[in-house]
Amino acid sequence: MSEQAERAMDSPEGTRRYDVVVAGGGAAGLSAALTLGRARRSVLVVDAGEPRNGPADGVHNYLGQEGVPPGELLARGRREMAGYGGELAEGTVAAARREEDGGFRVELSDGRSVLARRLLVTTGLADELPDVPGLAQRWGREVLHCPYCHGWEVRDQPIGVLATGPMGVEQALLWRQWSEHVTLFLHTAPEPDDDACERLAARGIALADGRVEGLRVEEDRLTGVVLAGGRAVAVRALVVAPLSTVRAGVLTGLGLETAEMEMKGHVLGTYVPVDPSGATAVPGVWAAGNVANVAETVIGSANAGTRAAAAMNADLVAEDTRRAVDARRAPFSAAMERESCERVLGDRRHGL
Repeated sequence: MSEQAERAMDSPEGTRRYDVVVAGGGAAGLSAALTLGRARRSVLVVDAGEPRNGPADGVHNYLGQEGVPPGELLARGRREMAGYGGELAEGTVAAARREEDGGFRVELSDGRSVLARRLLVTTGLADELPDVPGLAQRWGREVLHCPYCHGWEVRDQPIGVLATGPMGVEQALLWRQWSEHVTLFLHTAPEPDDDACERLAARGIALADGRVEGLRVEEDRLTGVVLAGGRAVAVRALVVAPLSTVRAGVLTGLGLETAEMEMKGHVLGTYVPVDPSGATAVPGVWAAGNVANVAETVIGSANAGTRAAAAMNADLVAEDTRRAVDARRAPFSAAMERESCERVLGDRRHGL
């Protein structure tokens, strides 16, 4: 049994106690757990195995892991974490609350509870997709949102951009980098102004007015977008702007609040505000990955998890040191402690 596992069982009332409990086992959570395990911390990751990017064929722009399937990346991460003593609990964190000693009691979805000195939230986001029949079934396949994640795979193909807000024009201009065949479907977005129309025309981006009523799929492959009235426009990929909101169940009872991310007056999603290390406004609670940054990529989430883990370990080192000082002082008076220090320093000065 590892030293970390032995420490995890050390609880007066018999409840398993960990240095850190990580809510969410994606790239951020597993990277944090790996870092903490290598720092000889006891850590428990609670994860249901349902990554946000699960429908995608592969993870991209992750140096050394280009194109790896999301499930395989997480399986590797779980094995690496376990190699350093990290533990995994299948499921979710149902709730967490502060204990009198400053730590946290974490309730798991299977009914168990554990204790944690620190808590890391990496639960990620939930994507609310536009209400178009058939769209959700193609999400992560031909219905996309991030050109850096999927642009190369649909390069030079007919790409549609479903505008649901003022950012539709900017999305179309961005995706034009990957294909000359881009159509902006105005759908529910406001009509572009003269400046926007000029920019779109200059880049050869077509405009399609009217609401999108559905998708055309042939042989399990997106082939077109169907507009009101029945007209179909051929596309091989459709870009959307989902509303990405924090999976906030674990935040209840901790006093953590979310904020809205806006661009041009349009809400893109919500996030938990953190400082550069990932520390939240609640002492002892960190957050990393998409839960703290709507636009974070997989490799960025992994980095954020590593950074948060280092900060949490430093915080625990400081607490361990305070406790050690208190324990050392307990049997002695302050005068005896000073006398001991002076004796050691005197011996050093005299070369003893």
